[in-house]
Amino acid sequence: MEISFFKYQGTGNDFILIDNRSNSVSLTTEQINFLCNRKFGIGADGLMLLELAAGVDFKMVYYNSDGNESSMCGNGGRCITAFAKHLGIIENKATFLAIDGKHDAIIESEDFVQLKMQDVKEVEVGSDFFYLNTGSPHYVKVVSDINSFDVYKEGNAVRNSARFVEQGTNVNFIEKKEDALFVRTYERGVENETLSCGTGVTAAALCASLIGISTSKNNCLVSTLGGNLEVSFEKVLDKNFYNIWLKGKATKVFSGSIKLLD
Repeated sequence: MEISFFKYQGTGNDFILIDNRSNSVSLTTEQINFLCNRKFGIGADGLMLLELAAGVDFKMVYYNSDGNESSMCGNGGRCITAFAKHLGIIENKATFLAIDGKHDAIIESEDFVQLKMQDVKEVEVGSDFFYLNTGSPHYVKVVSDINSFDVYKEGNAVRNSARFVEQGTNVNFIEKKEDALFVRTYERGVENETLSCGTGVTAAALCASLIGISTSKNNCLVSTLGGNLEVSFEKVLDKNFYNIWLKGKATKVFSGSIKLLD
């Protein structure tokens, strides 16, 4: 089977995108894992199928690089919106269906996409961490000297701890640096640090607002290893957030075709 694909990235979080409006592409876990493999396949943090669904412009079906279908991906949502425009499905606005429900998106310029995230109505505050769901589960911890912090070691330990080993969690480490919040993320399903994570950046920004280190009352500028993002939000009753928007670039890298063995 030969499939056509497109490669997109949002602040270094990279994805394989496939137009599956004809519903002709069906991939196994092993095939998705192969396609995402950086040595033997195309290479990506995840793979998305763009499909049709009633009442929306399109449906986003997201798989982590391990080949398993996953929860919501914020940078992926921004990239698939840009892909939908490339396919001529939308102009500058979209409503699409993801695993966590409907999302609105706005394309501000050629490669700058805003994505509306789901409301967050609960944030667990631990002794030295936060835990919340922004479409995907996220553990957030404030650290110092984040540039030299061992994200893989510490993130892997949390992700495989007794509480999270079965379902997994993404793990974010944050530090306020000058005029932005710096975020580094260990992602489940990738099982390593990624250059950026959209739902993780969102979670980090909300937690930063709870402890007074976001860059403004209803907005947070965020730096990641892959680039800069912005999160805007409204907050009521301290831990209740709504009208959450993740904003940043989503860029086409290349396109091609690859043959898969049956």
